[in-house]
Amino acid sequence: MDLSKDLSQVSIDQPEDKSFEHGDYAGELEDYDDALSHSTNFSYAEEKTINDQDAKMRAFEEIPLQRDSSKKTVKSRRSSSALFSHPPPPPVTKPKIAVSPKLVPKKPLKLSNSYKLGGRNEGVEEHDHETDDIPSPELVELYGHIKTCRELRKKYQTVSYQYPEQNPKNQDDWQIYPPPPRPTYDNKKILPESAQPDSKTFDISKCHIPPADETVAIGNNSDDVLQVIDSDGKPLATDIPTLRDYYMDMEKIISISSDGPAKSFAFRRLQYLEARWNLYYLLNEYEETSVSKKNPHRDFYNVRKVDTHVHHSACMNQKHLLRFIKHKIKNYPTEKVIFRDNKVLSLEEVFQSLNLTAYDLSIDTLDMHAHKDTFHRFDKFNLKYNPIGESRLREIFLKTDNYIQGRYLADITKEVFSDLENSKYQMCEYRISVYGRSINEWSKLAAWVIDNKLLSNNVRWLVQVPRLYDVYKKTGLVKSFHEIIRNLFQPLFEVSIDPSKDPKLFVFLQRVIGFDSVDDESKVDRRFFKKYPIPSLWDAPQNPPYSYYLYYLYANLANLNSYRVKRGFNTFVLRPHSGEAGDPEHLISAYLTSEGISHGILLRKIPFVQYLYYLDQVGVAMSPLSNNALFLTYDKNPFPYYFKRGLNVSLSTDDPLQFSYTREPLIEEYSVAAQIYKLPTLICVNWPRTPSFKVDGRDVSKSTGSDRIIQEEALRVMTWKRPTFLISELLIERRLYRQSTILSSTTLVCVLKVR
Repeated sequence: MDLSKDLSQVSIDQPEDKSFEHGDYAGELEDYDDALSHSTNFSYAEEKTINDQDAKMRAFEEIPLQRDSSKKTVKSRRSSSALFSHPPPPPVTKPKIAVSPKLVPKKPLKLSNSYKLGGRNEGVEEHDHETDDIPSPELVELYGHIKTCRELRKKYQTVSYQYPEQNPKNQDDWQIYPPPPRPTYDNKKILPESAQPDSKTFDISKCHIPPADETVAIGNNSDDVLQVIDSDGKPLATDIPTLRDYYMDMEKIISISSDGPAKSFAFRRLQYLEARWNLYYLLNEYEETSVSKKNPHRDFYNVRKVDTHVHHSACMNQKHLLRFIKHKIKNYPTEKVIFRDNKVLSLEEVFQSLNLTAYDLSIDTLDMHAHKDTFHRFDKFNLKYNPIGESRLREIFLKTDNYIQGRYLADITKEVFSDLENSKYQMCEYRISVYGRSINEWSKLAAWVIDNKLLSNNVRWLVQVPRLYDVYKKTGLVKSFHEIIRNLFQPLFEVSIDPSKDPKLFVFLQRVIGFDSVDDESKVDRRFFKKYPIPSLWDAPQNPPYSYYLYYLYANLANLNSYRVKRGFNTFVLRPHSGEAGDPEHLISAYLTSEGISHGILLRKIPFVQYLYYLDQVGVAMSPLSNNALFLTYDKNPFPYYFKRGLNVSLSTDDPLQFSYTREPLIEEYSVAAQIYKLPTLICVNWPRTPSFKVDGRDVSKSTGSDRIIQEEALRVMTWKRPTFLISELLIERRLYRQSTILSSTTLVCVLKVR
């Protein structure tokens, strides 16, 4: 059989088919489900499918050139003999990409066969083989559902000011004290006091504190959501969705995502995206390697990496904590550290009561690593935060509000900050807890940060809110759920209206990015009410469901942001833990209300919602090592599939104290993923750049002395028109590939919805 002859007979005009039927893919699916024995990287069926697609693609490239052969002749990229073998290294030339660089067509858009599932030409080649084929009514309806879901998310995100361009801190005139340092490497020299960076000699009196706004006050709406009202009693923000609207919108997306045709459609679209990535990488692997070698002073180690999900009380590794504890025992044994049994105990007395000395302590004694006994046992995992299994040691060393005002935790935090600053290229977003048990929690936390000068241009904060209403209700700390909401948000509204009321809190909030919602997601959300009551009427002992928590975090945050934007203050986003375990519907409530999420491993079970996350590029901070110890073994983690399909994913460490062995847990996370998934360094370089998470980019950019182009990439606010961060043809090609893929998908949604 003459394969080259067969390829020359391939037609780019696909047969017209006005229906959406499973039979269109019967042949491909049969080929795809064959044996798995002919390749170490791909199964036989996968390799056969990719090779077939490769042949078709190169045939498409050849046909337009044949029509214009009078101008010039271009050789095929590879000979036909390489179809079913690994390709040899190509000559060192300017690399070609498998996508068209024309991201926005200049001529009016025509419907082509690319709208069909598995279309061979979608976003890859835009030649003159477009047709006026009419899509089936079922397909138009499916794209209409997708359009509806995306419009709902856009509404929720817009009114809550969670888009990066809505945040005043991303504007050119935003200023922060202390300003970022000038670009320099750590010279290992002790500087005199006058030459220390501002974060070491922070003086709150140098901070600009705006005056109070006397024209507004704080009120509640009919859903018990805090809001800012003017002198006439009218709310400043009137377009926040109500609790009823929220649950109706949720039910709408749930019903769409559970529809059979919608699930099949989304599943095949995701399979297509993954196969298209495999094809792209197969065609460009050697070119990428060649180009990367020519890129000066840029590799995996000096690309900025942001740990987008890490809990502050577990930000150090076990060895670091062990050394710190031993140091305190040896040097400050008589320091009073805790009040227990009606008396104040010193550090030495605490360890004497445990029959331990500094010499006895070891990694095994601390017993804080999460091993096999924590798998699907979140209760046991929480106990791992207690050194030696003793809650008193956790209170002494890992709490901000204790007898010594959190001084020990502040000391070890400074050491972690120093490691980050010395690395220069690593940043972190630390989660720190506010429980909602008391109205004074915010003031205490802000005082702890400001008084201990825990300020770093490599660090920003997120405030995590544990879902523990049932515990507080049982112990009598609160009477209703409304008390928790009031304790969480009333201080923020007050300091936004009058910053002089609590200057430390106002300065601390400049370094807060957003809010997180944490707890064991595997707990069952039982519906005790036919219609959920408002928070002031929720006085039952049962915990509200996940979606209820998320709505009241979102609604209060939206009202707070709407006022802070008017005053030119930075806004906050919502990034909850979602999709780690439990009900997959958590991901739908997060899709509406949140800018991004952490974990998201349950997206693999709901393909339609996963496709929505792809289309809207919702940030997903994934922690495979953490999931491996708690809910999902490493080999089953969907991270590589999410990445190949184009979801907005990043790697994060979650809890280095429980999962890491080195002082660079983020590098450890990357290295393990690269080894397990057998991906080269070039892919790892792309991981830190893909998510929409950021560490206050204005500050990051200034600290590197870079221009606006690099500043926008340091922001890590990923849009599809930003310039490249690594000035390299390699990442320009990768970016063009991702751009064209998502553009073709979103364009289909808009066009077919119109039809």
